[in-house]
Amino acid sequence: MPRIGYTLMTEQAGPRELVAHAVGAEEAGFDFSVMSDHYFPWLGEQGHAPYAWSVLGAVAQATERLPLMTYVTCPTVRYHPVVVAQKAATVQLLSQGRFRLGLGSGENLNEHVVGRGWPAAPVRIEMLEEAVGIIRALLDGESVHHDGKHFTVQDAKLWDLPETAPPIGVAVSGPRSCALAGRLADLVIATEPKAELLADFDRFGGTGKPRVGQLPVSYDPDREAALTRAHEQFRWSLGPWTVNAELPGPASFAGATSSVTREDVAAAIPCGDDVDAFVEAVRAYAEAGFDEIALIQVGGDHQEPFLHWARERLLPALRRL
Repeated sequence: MPRIGYTLMTEQAGPRELVAHAVGAEEAGFDFSVMSDHYFPWLGEQGHAPYAWSVLGAVAQATERLPLMTYVTCPTVRYHPVVVAQKAATVQLLSQGRFRLGLGSGENLNEHVVGRGWPAAPVRIEMLEEAVGIIRALLDGESVHHDGKHFTVQDAKLWDLPETAPPIGVAVSGPRSCALAGRLADLVIATEPKAELLADFDRFGGTGKPRVGQLPVSYDPDREAALTRAHEQFRWSLGPWTVNAELPGPASFAGATSSVTREDVAAAIPCGDDVDAFVEAVRAYAEAGFDEIALIQVGGDHQEPFLHWARERLLPALRRL
């Protein structure tokens, strides 16, 4: 039976609301939570982008049992890897061992803001690999001196270390990232139910490690309202990651998805309150080999009704999957 998680999506809710949603997810019985780490929303309609790491600290204090994870943090452009390591160690301490550090090669959407340009995809993978090495060494308690191809570290050490370092996950979308994740990560992260990604992950050393997927859903007793909301706020998710990683801002995503129809969204995102439709969407991930699936309820103002429905109907049905 896969573990079912809840996504704290910073693009669609403010910081105080996200903390309340995390408390609600714990009370509803979700097995774990993940949080996005964005500087911009994907589309202007989503309307938010608070600083994920401040929210994580608050969530760690407001919850007692709910595991936490970034989904995902880019440790290469907007953040230096030594800063990511310090943040991860601190959240692991605050949460008393409930944190996992999810990393990825990032999107131009969030990383362009520091004015360092946006590297080509192969370079981003190189940077991610180097960053993972730095982060892991610091979380292991080492004093790090590093003069690498992409990063320089001068006499760095973490002074507040958790007893157990947070596991490191790496997001994958193709063979290169799967190879990196298989070699270096403690778990793999994906946003599509593609068995071939997990096969590549296993081929490069990932066998037996957790595999976490993510699925957008749009609950509402009124299916048309649910579909309208999903189309307005989540049509961006239908684009290929080779494109999504390159677009620089919400206006670009609005333009790139202007031809996406309501029918396209309905075919990709379960909408309404038909439990069976939601279960079948989760089943696709389970059958591909994912053992953890984090749900994203579309719409920041529609989390409380979803959490109530999930507790009463959806989670019991998914437990029988």
